[in-house]
Amino acid sequence: MEQNSAIAGRDLAGLVVTKAGRVVQTSDPTLPWVVLDGAGARIDAADAFLKDLLACGSSAASCRSYAFDLLRWFRFLAAVDVGWERASRAEVRDFVLWLRSSVNPARDRRRAGGPAPGSVNARTGKAHLRAGYAPATINHALSVLAAFYEIHRASGSGPMVSPVPPQSRTGGRLDAHHNPLEPFRPHRRGIYRQKQPDRLPRAVPDDVIDDVFTSLGSHRDRALVGMFLSSGARAAEMLGMTVADAHPGDGRIWVRTKGLGGIKQACPASPEAFGWFALYLGEMADEGLRPGPDEPLWWTRRRPWRPLTYTALRALLNRVNDRIGANISWHDLRHTLCLRLIADPQVSLVDVQQVMRHRWITTTGGYLRPQPDEVIAKVHEHYTRPKPAPQPLDGWDYDPQDLADVFGDA
Repeated sequence: MEQNSAIAGRDLAGLVVTKAGRVVQTSDPTLPWVVLDGAGARIDAADAFLKDLLACGSSAASCRSYAFDLLRWFRFLAAVDVGWERASRAEVRDFVLWLRSSVNPARDRRRAGGPAPGSVNARTGKAHLRAGYAPATINHALSVLAAFYEIHRASGSGPMVSPVPPQSRTGGRLDAHHNPLEPFRPHRRGIYRQKQPDRLPRAVPDDVIDDVFTSLGSHRDRALVGMFLSSGARAAEMLGMTVADAHPGDGRIWVRTKGLGGIKQACPASPEAFGWFALYLGEMADEGLRPGPDEPLWWTRRRPWRPLTYTALRALLNRVNDRIGANISWHDLRHTLCLRLIADPQVSLVDVQQVMRHRWITTTGGYLRPQPDEVIAKVHEHYTRPKPAPQPLDGWDYDPQDLADVFGDA
């Protein structure tokens, strides 16, 4: 009877998943993030998985991201009263259904009177985040759970068969031996995997960029926007810079590139960005803040002085968006730089790959697709272009030999 109930499915519409447990940071470099249950105790199964993840070369940021996915899974299992080691495919299926029909708590921070979830911003043409979980979030959660159960299966500490279906219907990792010089072949999605929209990189319009600079109130903020827009650095890379990582004389900055185990790589930066950067350093000196070469480069503007965090960085851009009526993100500036470089005939695609630090040239090639705004403008130009006048038929006649061949001599 219990098996038939699992096959039929439980009542997910009335399921209450409480926000029990949390993810906390530790001072242990071998396990910087841990998952706590509702009683505040560490979950040993999660600790073992995250340690294995870090031992394979993943970063602390990846550890944090995977920990939140595990926390969501453990909360769901607590709501349905199933232990993680007894979870079956039915629980995975219901977990996906619950994610598809639930509201993402991260969207609860939306203030009253804000734009409707999923609506398109008139200035940027970019859609606001929808209220529920995105298909990419669900697929990422399934990938994390698949890795979690595979590690425990291999070590003998979990079920012998993973409850998470493989990523592809043929089994194994999807595109495991793909040649980066060839296009990806179409394939069937794995069981419970969501259909993800093909999102095009969207550049921030020039008038919006101008309004962003106009609305900024400090040299630090202008230096940040200038650095993001001219270097293509990611937010974590920019916040991880030290004072010694900025080299105005060389026109470059050094950042810890994602996925390279903390190795620093050089990024170009524009003279305008370094100009704002020099004013920012003078601004800090006037306030009595003179960080050393190995100290963080970006600091808060209020006492007590603290290194700038991602939360504060995002709040800065949110205030700018409120003033100018836009919805850009810091990563949008990275897309903007890439599209600008590709549009420059003097910059090759390989050069753009080097600047963006893409591992595969096919990733950079994805920016070659025409932008919707450009296509729409060209089509409207086609509609309004004057049509050529029809040519007169005066003086035109059939060839007598052609008429004779068709109708005969008569």
